[in-house]
Amino acid sequence: MAQSSRELLSIGAFLIIVVVAILLFAANLISLGLVIPVILVLSGCWALVLAGVRASNPQKYERGAFSTMSLGLLLIAAGGGWYLFSVNLALYALALILLVVAAIAIAAAVRQK
Repeated sequence: MAQSSRELLSIGAFLIIVVVAILLFAANLISLGLVIPVILVLSGCWALVLAGVRASNPQKYERGAFSTMSLGLLLIAAGGGWYLFSVNLALYALALILLVVAAIAIAAAVRQK
């Protein structure tokens, strides 16, 4: 898949993610304060999909699949932590973010061996 088509695909996916978040707010399934965390979590899921695409078809001088997967996991952790913090579970939010950072650090250490 060419780089420009991946970029266009990512822009389209991001716009769909924003539409889904707006529709969830309009249906009163989430509050206004949770629109951004939903966008972060869904964008992280999209980054994981892109990591799978990059792993199957690596390009020279392009970000690797591991880097894209790490970014996706961090986006999911940030959005999930924000959600947990908004419902007064601050300790769980911190634990979630630290768990994801630790998992990425372990994966990076294992990958370098």
